Amino acid sequence: VQLQASGGGLVQAGGSLRLSCLLSGGIFSTYDMGWYRQAPGKQRELVATISSVDTTNYTDSVKVRFTISRDNAKKTVYLHMNSLKPEDTAVYYCNAHRESQILHRIYDYWGQGTQVTVSS
Repeated sequence: VQLQASGGGLVQAGGSLRLSCLLSGGIFSTYDMGWYRQAPGKQRELVATISSVDTTNYTDSVKVRFTISRDNAKKTVYLHMNSLKPEDTAVYYCNAHRESQILHRIYDYWGQGTQVTVSS
């Protein structure tokens, strides 16, 4: 499985961006997908997740402003980011995760990251 993230860039505070992450080499619809971010000098943190059955979860700091969605036909997960703040500046990583109860295995994959920079 490979994940290819795109859509990052430089934006002014209050602006918007949409991140995309394409999954190849696997059955996208079976994976729980997520976006994480890592700011300089900080640990990677969860931003938002969407399960294989479309249940979503957000970290408190992005609720209302960010929306995660998925398109199983396009094998793509999106992160719509509105009202961006300088503290949202980070490298954003997409993640694909699933667990096989039958095989007792966890499958966990990461994309290469895309830089989001929000200027004040």
